[in-house]
This record gives sequence, C-alpha cells and structure tokens, in this order.
Amino acid sequence: MGGYLGYYVIIGGIALISWLVSNKLKSKFKYYSKVHLRNGMSGAEIAEKMLSDHGIYDVKVISTPGRLTDHYHPVKKTVNLSEAVYSQRNAAAAAVAAHECGHAVQHAKAYQWLQLRSKLVPVVSVSSGMSQWLIIGGLILGAASGSMIGFTVAIVGLVLMALATLFSFITLPVEYDASNRALAWLKNKNMLSPQEYKGAEDSLKWAARTYLVAAIGSLAMLLYWALRVLGSRN
Repeated sequence: MGGYLGYYVIIGGIALISWLVSNKLKSKFKYYSKVHLRNGMSGAEIAEKMLSDHGIYDVKVISTPGRLTDHYHPVKKTVNLSEAVYSQRNAAAAAVAAHECGHAVQHAKAYQWLQLRSKLVPVVSVSSGMSQWLIIGGLILGAASGSMIGFTVAIVGLVLMALATLFSFITLPVEYDASNRALAWLKNKNMLSPQEYKGAEDSLKWAARTYLVAAIGSLAMLLYWALRVLGSRN
C-alpha cells in the first residue's frame, strides 16, 4: 500500500493545482463578463464576423447548453458557443467566440498541429480510459504469477498512457495558436477598446493555463507509472 503513496500525492497535487487554475479562470470570466462591449456585438456576431473576415462560409455558429462548453467541431463544421457566450455582449464572450473561430481558421488553413491532434482523437478516446487499469492489472498479475504476461500487459497500458500524454501536449500549440489568431484579429480589426482587449487577452491566458496544467499532470502520471512498471522487473 505504501508503494502507492506517491500516486496519491501526485493525484492530490494535480487536483489542487487544477482546481486553483479552474477557479481563477471562472473568476476571470465572471469579472470580464461585466466589461460590456462598446460595439454592442454578441459572441455569436463576433464569431460570424471573424469567420467571414477569414473567408470561411461553410461553418455555422450555434448555441450549445452549459457553461464553458464552447468548442469547434471539425467534422460538423460548427462553432459551438455556450448559451452565455452566444448571446452576451462582453469582453469574455468576445474572447471565447474568437478563440473557437481560431480553431475554424486553423482547420481551413490545414494547421499541422490541429491535423495531428485530430488523427489522435479516435485512438485516445478509446485508450485513455483503459490505460491505467491495464497497468494496475499487469502489475498485480506480474506480482501474483511472476510471468512476463503481467509485465507485457502493463507495458501496453504504458504505451496507451503515453499516447494520451502526447495528445495533451499536442493540444497546447493548438490552443495557444487559436488564442493568438483570435487576439490578432480582434486587435487588427479594432473590434475592442484597449480595456476590452486587455480583458479578452487575460481571459484566454487563463484558459490556456488549464490545458498546461492538464498536460503536466498527464506527464507526471506517465512518469510515475513508468517507474512502477520498470521497477517491478528489478
């Protein structure tokens, strides 16, 4: 049992940092939701204009239920904005709407990191849920039987976990680039006042940090289990 103390420490540390960053992000969005746009445009209108300015006419902007559920769907070609972002007219809504359109621009321009990420989605969606169970099952089997079968199963689990970790790191340039495209467009088209732009920039900065924490957490878990599996052969 003591051998798993490091696991619980890592899990606890990652959860705490993730909670702190998530709370900070929510407080930032709440604050900048009170910074109303001088141009009076809603998030949906911001999104539609950004798509139009980039010559993208085959992507629809739609409303999706929930909070912070905003995303771009490359297969359906839809910019999905949460209800608040879709209808509200503030700096936070403008930031999110433009960011999601940044993904649509990446798709239209065949941005290499987005293409690579999209190829990994089917694999990671299946493997991420089972990788840890394979590792634990392999370690238990190996300890019980002493055979190579358990070690092999654990290694397969490690490979699947490594793919998920790779996916989380590939996500970083995709998200940062989408934010950079969004901010560049908002600035070049004079869509926001200096105060509104500062709010949009700060909102996207904290949003990006959630992905950074997730990637670091994924790497920490991979290294922990790798040490456990490889150490079991000694």
